[in-house]
Amino acid sequence: MALLFDTHPRDRDPKALTILAKTIYRELRASGYVERDVMALAGELLGFVATEVKGRRTPKGD
Repeated sequence: MALLFDTHPRDRDPKALTILAKTIYRELRASGYVERDVMALAGELLGFVATEVKGRRTPKGD
């Protein structure tokens, strides 16, 4: 499967992330994961992104 992230961001189809999310969701559900599992995964992904963004912040006033 080709990744939707192999192109430059401005060349990407605006619906690419929606398609990717729907595909991941369908694959997880077809593999037996329940809604609670999918929500837990989404929370973990958000946590990773939040940690990365937080790590890039520079403290103000220090």
